Amino acid sequence: MIFWEIAKRNVRIHLLRSFLAMLGIVIGVVAISTMGILGNSMVLSVSDSLRTVGDSVIVTPHAGGGGMGFGSGTTSFTISEQEFQQIKRVSAPNVAIPVLRTSERMKLGVGSEEIVALVYGLDPDDVPLMLNLVEGDYSRGNSGCLVGATFAKDNNVRVGSRISLGKDGEKGTLRVTGIIEERGMAFDVSTDSAVVATRDWFDGTYNRDDYDQVVVKVKNLDEIADVKTAIEKQLNRRETIVDVMDTRKTMETIFEAFGQITTFVSAIGGISMIVAGVSILNIMMMSVTERIKEIGIMRSIGAQRREVMSMFLYEAAILGILGAIIGGVMSFVGGYAISSLMLQTTKYFFVPSSLIQIVYGMAFGIVVCLICGIYPAWRAANLNPIDALRHE
Repeated sequence: MIFWEIAKRNVRIHLLRSFLAMLGIVIGVVAISTMGILGNSMVLSVSDSLRTVGDSVIVTPHAGGGGMGFGSGTTSFTISEQEFQQIKRVSAPNVAIPVLRTSERMKLGVGSEEIVALVYGLDPDDVPLMLNLVEGDYSRGNSGCLVGATFAKDNNVRVGSRISLGKDGEKGTLRVTGIIEERGMAFDVSTDSAVVATRDWFDGTYNRDDYDQVVVKVKNLDEIADVKTAIEKQLNRRETIVDVMDTRKTMETIFEAFGQITTFVSAIGGISMIVAGVSILNIMMMSVTERIKEIGIMRSIGAQRREVMSMFLYEAAILGILGAIIGGVMSFVGGYAISSLMLQTTKYFFVPSSLIQIVYGMAFGIVVCLICGIYPAWRAANLNPIDALRHE
């Protein structure tokens, strides 16, 4: 292994130059790995946020505005009871859940400031199918309500708190019976900053006999497209009355977009790696030029071409492996920091699909170094021994 020892000696002799070459590899590995970790963590985060609505078909009034289920106040166009019954019939045996929604002024206690928040009206039997609680119980009576986790946190609301709705409480008072688990982004009902009352209370208070949207919970995910098609055929036969959204298809589109973003930012990191590779190529070419006479002596005493070539490839491998290891360690620290700062959590960092990004970055760095070391090594191995010995 004398050529391996010679390669290590040459790296030590030109330590500063070798360090600068490794620095480029380190930067490239860090860029590729951290961007890959961030992209994967974002996909996992969005997937968790949307997992509760991935089994839904959401029906909203056409051109009016249910806001595709994101909650934007009372709409001008609604879904009638007759249309709801048609949706319920064609989507059976899946559960069709009618949703009422409005914006309302409210006070959360004597002397408190008036705020405006969304109020949903849902049938008590349907609420457990859509919403999970972190505290309290589901409300079944018309005097109780549920509130979102963000609403409770921002307004210091607890189970048992009372909410007065309307100007001077003209719409009545509701007692909080439960706090809804935070849902994040949702296509069906955005409850994090909202109040959820019973449908009977909503009907009696706002005199409503129609709906702002209908959410169909599909038991078999393979049937989502069929349910969507059946609803469209039933209600949109003559003209477009409703818009029907397949949440699983929407989620796939979102994940595809995130994947493209991740690929793009990783490609930017790859550019820095290629620049580092050019630096390695330049340094190896300089090393060959500086050691032409040494190569000539080696060849004249019997060193074969492949042995000379392996010596320079060893140098490239040393630079690549050391740079990749340092870059891998820094990527671990950097990925953890970015996840903590940008996503406010590190739970998506310690998963195989995120950590494997570090391995990919390190492997890419080593491969780039070896590829960029091939030509200088080939050139060194093919020098004419006589001409090399004459070189000054």
